[in-house]
Amino acid sequence: MGSPWADPWYKYFIKYFNSYQFVNTIKNTLVITGYSLLVSFPIPIIFALAINQMRTNRYKKTFQTISYMPHFISTVVIVGILNLIFSPGAGLIGQIFGLFGAEAPNLLGSPSAFKHLYVWSDVWQHVGWDSIIYIAALSSVDPNLYEAAGIDGASQFQKILYVDIPMLIPTAMTLLILRCGGLMALGFEKVYLMQNDLNLLNSEVISTYVYKVGMISAQYSYSSAVNLFSTVINFILLISVNKFSRKVSENSLW
Repeated sequence: MGSPWADPWYKYFIKYFNSYQFVNTIKNTLVITGYSLLVSFPIPIIFALAINQMRTNRYKKTFQTISYMPHFISTVVIVGILNLIFSPGAGLIGQIFGLFGAEAPNLLGSPSAFKHLYVWSDVWQHVGWDSIIYIAALSSVDPNLYEAAGIDGASQFQKILYVDIPMLIPTAMTLLILRCGGLMALGFEKVYLMQNDLNLLNSEVISTYVYKVGMISAQYSYSSAVNLFSTVINFILLISVNKFSRKVSENSLW
């Protein structure tokens, strides 16, 4: 407030609200992060439950190690792999379609395919790593609980349902609150690398818009206002979800 670069102090916020990119960036950010939350949040839990059912430690460790590996691949390499697979010309998909004399669809340039490529490549890269905390939580389950459930006639599925999942709920709720508090903070690097002129309509998100107006167009005050707007929304979401979780359950961050 009172800054010589913004008089009145809210003028850059008004500029963003009135810009043609306001609705588009908000919508794209929420669609991709919401889709990612729906898909990539439950899959590590299911993966951890599956790992926990393996009784042979050698297979369990091998499976875990293989699933962790993609997490250590850089984002640049991941996007390069996507190009090698989905490129309609020289890519793997293009080659397969070429064998049948057909033309492969340009998924990398399709606005409707962008969110699917982004989310599912993210799932492949991080599912093993994200499941670590759930596997750790499952390792602390008292074996007597399984034994007692077995004596009561519980099947393997019932042991998962009534022993494993209740043990995971506090951990899952904490991670869910943190994820909800970052809904507007979609990662910049991968989206920017996957963007092209054809899919820009559905791939322009707040973080890439902030980078373009700030670092490329040198509108530093404007980009700071847009970024601050995103941060405030995230903060409100975090407070709201935490309050809701505390009200309906005993799990919350504070």
